Amino acid sequence: MTVAQQSLISPTANPELEKALRDRVDRRSAIAGGLGELEPLAVRLGLVQNSLTPRFRDPVLALFAADHGIVVDGVGAQWGRATKDQVQMALHAQLPVSVFARLQGLHLTVVDCGVADNLPPHARLLARKVAHGTRNARTALAMSLEQAHAGVRVGMEIADNLPGNVLACASMGQGSAECAALVLSRLADLPVRDFVVSGPTMRQDDLVHLLDVLNGAQARHRDARDPMDLLAAFGGHELAVMVGAMLVAASKRSLIIVDGIAACAALKLASLICAPVTDYAVFCRSHVHRGLDEALALFHASALLELGMDSADGTGAALAWPMIRSAAALLTDLHEVAEARLSMRPDASAQVPTLGG
Repeated sequence: MTVAQQSLISPTANPELEKALRDRVDRRSAIAGGLGELEPLAVRLGLVQNSLTPRFRDPVLALFAADHGIVVDGVGAQWGRATKDQVQMALHAQLPVSVFARLQGLHLTVVDCGVADNLPPHARLLARKVAHGTRNARTALAMSLEQAHAGVRVGMEIADNLPGNVLACASMGQGSAECAALVLSRLADLPVRDFVVSGPTMRQDDLVHLLDVLNGAQARHRDARDPMDLLAAFGGHELAVMVGAMLVAASKRSLIIVDGIAACAALKLASLICAPVTDYAVFCRSHVHRGLDEALALFHASALLELGMDSADGTGAALAWPMIRSAAALLTDLHEVAEARLSMRPDASAQVPTLGG
């Protein structure tokens, strides 16, 4: 059975429901004033769940972790910490994302999709290693086609077993953003430079070296176009697992919270397998990297919050979750106001108090 056959995703378009949702939001605005971006977000959430009263349960923030062979060429050494160390910090509440997730009631899970090292067991670690990292995409296929398909199946199994209806996706690992940039560059037919320039303060010699490595990888795999071929060519394992997880999450009408360039690349690949998957996605950001601006532009989307952070992917999703819950509450928890109560005419039988009795 093909991936496409396993992921039957219904588009969220429903003009009648959308009108009812907008009317419901407008009634609240007429009483209490407008709430800006919360209003279209509330409508979007209703369409995702196909309900006038969307409710969320058991939200999961998943950090999909993997190593990438392209790092041996001296790129992607995020904060100078090995992927295994990043994972341990997330699991032991040594990263802001871990603390914020706990405060906001998100179940944080780290998925070992392909970390090079063996990781010790932990209650929040999901061991689903496809392989011990990928090969260097500049010199070979990052993974075999069989491994790419295996990663997608792993993601499908993960999402199929989630008890709730919210999945926030973010990546973790050295080289993840660079591999995602390769994928997005090919899919969008844009220079890879657009997805890797972090900002005006990026050192020119760093950029020159990075582009030399990434352009070399693109030249080696110039014929890769199909989603699975792209996964095999550029990696990484976390992208493949996220693709599968997003497809099944959308098929269950779960909300997908996309945080970071790797999650954007996974969603773009998933959309080529089953286009309506993007209907179920909202976007967050944890850093101001310009490459992420380009990635979001591919979906004609903006992040729910723009906080000027430069933190690990997933941090933005944890901070945006209260905003998403608040938008849903406009539809579910805010009581209708009876028209009779809106009248300012005093009751004729009411006693008007006077001073001095």
